[in-house]
Amino acid sequence: MGLPGRAAKSAPVPPGSVWDTAASQHGGSNLDVTAKIAAGERAQKRLLPAYLALITGIICISWSAIFVRWTDIPGPASAFYRMLIPALVMLPTFLFDRGATRLNARMLWIVALGGLFFALDLALYNTSILKTSAANATLLGNNTPIVVGLLSWLVFGKRPQVAFWLGLFLAIGGTLLILWADLGRHLQFGLGDLMALGAAACFAVYLLATERVRTSTSTLAFLRLAMIASTIALFLINQVLRISLRVPHGRTVWAILGLGLISQLGGYLALTYALGHLPATITSVSLLTQGPLTAVMAAVLLAEPLTLPQIIGGALVLSGVGLAHRQRHPEEEANV
Repeated sequence: MGLPGRAAKSAPVPPGSVWDTAASQHGGSNLDVTAKIAAGERAQKRLLPAYLALITGIICISWSAIFVRWTDIPGPASAFYRMLIPALVMLPTFLFDRGATRLNARMLWIVALGGLFFALDLALYNTSILKTSAANATLLGNNTPIVVGLLSWLVFGKRPQVAFWLGLFLAIGGTLLILWADLGRHLQFGLGDLMALGAAACFAVYLLATERVRTSTSTLAFLRLAMIASTIALFLINQVLRISLRVPHGRTVWAILGLGLISQLGGYLALTYALGHLPATITSVSLLTQGPLTAVMAAVLLAEPLTLPQIIGGALVLSGVGLAHRQRHPEEEANV
């Protein structure tokens, strides 16, 4: 996909220079080559804020398991309020970009589909946290890169580079090590674990839908529409399951505010911006770092002990993420 903006004005390239030779070899003019160089430099500069946004989003989302544990309501109910709060906050932003983004019917259906699968992801993930350890639910729930990589390759023809697969296998190895240690304490692979895996598959569909729509809409417009769609879907899910949406006083109120404003609004605003400038495969692999981060937070805040296998597995996950980021020209795959 092309880079936005007009070509930067630049001085003519001297005859016989390196750039003049490159232009003649590729059958283009000096101005064309310098314009491409300038465009490449602009794309490189966009990567830094994109990566910073990705890190911020991961930290915010890593609080999810902690906040869910601090609620005294069922998982689908806390998921509903996690989406309702930021949806209400984002609703007035329609006045600022009204008419700036125009989506056709197909794009609206993609947004609705992404919102539905994100609603299913949250309902399954929040429930899994209440049925297994926070670290276990987070690690299993963030095995999304397996699904994203395969779907991107098989459906959209975007075959990831070798470095991605090597980093992915290393990160998955660390995840399995942490999972093995956690299962050693629980002695069984329960319903909560299955729900977390189901959440990973649903989130993969959401990521891919986001990547497709973000090429034609702004971060703000997409988040607003996706949140509204997810809120409606979660309301219907709770009604079908006959789950009460009553919120008890005290800690639960603060916990769902944290879910809505920090984990959802702050986390996914940063994540969606990053996804608009980085490939979905890179973003999803980076999300694996939630596992080690949540494990540390759970040890401090939820009294879940951090074991040696968890520490070693976390190091493997971070190493895999670093390897997956070793692409020669990541800006060429950016959805800018």
